[in-house]
Amino acid sequence: MLRAPATVLLKLLYASSCSFASRGLLWFCSGVNPDPSPRLTSRSHPAFLARLTIALSISASSVTIDAAQLTVGVIGDYGAAYAGGASFSNEQAVASLIKSWNPDFIITTGDNNYPNNEASNIDTNIGQFFHEYIFPYVGTYGAGASSNRFWPSIGNHEWPFGVAGLQPYLDYFTLPGNERYYSHRHGPAEFFACVGDQQEPDGALPVSVQSLWLSNALASSTAPWRVVYFHASPYSSSASHGSYTHQADNMLWPFTEWGASVVYCGHNHLYERILTNGIHYVTIGLGGDRIDTFVTPLPGSLARYNTTYGAIRLTITETNFVSQFINIFTDVIDTFTLEALPARLSLRWDHGAPQLDLAGSPGHSYITEVSTNLIQWTPLATNRLTSASTTVPDPSFNGHATRFYRASNWR
Repeated sequence: MLRAPATVLLKLLYASSCSFASRGLLWFCSGVNPDPSPRLTSRSHPAFLARLTIALSISASSVTIDAAQLTVGVIGDYGAAYAGGASFSNEQAVASLIKSWNPDFIITTGDNNYPNNEASNIDTNIGQFFHEYIFPYVGTYGAGASSNRFWPSIGNHEWPFGVAGLQPYLDYFTLPGNERYYSHRHGPAEFFACVGDQQEPDGALPVSVQSLWLSNALASSTAPWRVVYFHASPYSSSASHGSYTHQADNMLWPFTEWGASVVYCGHNHLYERILTNGIHYVTIGLGGDRIDTFVTPLPGSLARYNTTYGAIRLTITETNFVSQFINIFTDVIDTFTLEALPARLSLRWDHGAPQLDLAGSPGHSYITEVSTNLIQWTPLATNRLTSASTTVPDPSFNGHATRFYRASNWR
């Protein structure tokens, strides 16, 4: 089981007494004196001095507790069951694979409804396999979900003849925002479904209404993991729609600089993982339609597979992001793991005021909060680390007999 650290708590007192919290939460005592030049003397309580020494020496080391774990299925280029035969059985095999993981929800990298997003095919291609994940479900294959657990993105086969052709998709799903591009948050991860097709009304270029939405949404996200997904990847070694065709150059957006953790795409009917510009671009297009071939690998191509069909399983906690491509025979073909250090706080007194030293993983955001009673918590600062640590001041500490601080990777 993945394990994540408990939230770190620091306690600022104006008296020489202290205690430690239970239930896996670490509680430090500073022993700060309101004197502007505070010091610990032999008159301080011996037990307090011992605890303070331990607290400062381990500098906010954390205990570990079992963390809630998020499981997500990722599929792409799957909605071809309308054709029957192998197309039906391939999609059924992929759907059975994903359901065997009992995922919390499913995201798709597009091409949900072949061949041309006909209303007559959409329930055959999607609902008969995934109706229990869709809310509200308007099809005929059984009961829907009580809340939505199916989050698609738009592929080129959803509107091959223009924007008006998207209507059956919009009628079938109920999604946030404008329903074309949107975000959804689940515990430690936030997901951003984008549209890579240039017929998107709000644009699909690095400078567009849609890209401005994404850059702002990523910047304001407090999730430790921020997953971007859309249809056609700008990085692919596929013979069909690979980078050499330049078909997806419009999606060369600065995802790393904007704060994305990973990018998932489809369009090319294969699996490939490319590490470039400091981020993994993962193509997953083996949901049930044809299988494509490869050309010469792009620089940074770390894994390639096109033997049979499959899907991606994501396993996510606050500090771990594990992505596995698994084929329909349950063989794990590729795995990569991203890790985020837990928030670590240490407390010191500097020029008459408390200073919090916050440490963690560069590139990740951490939230520091303050309380006087361990019940009501007020955000003190949100810091996206550019190095291993930063200093967080508390300008409002005066007038409070007791101050508690806590920091975590997300809120």
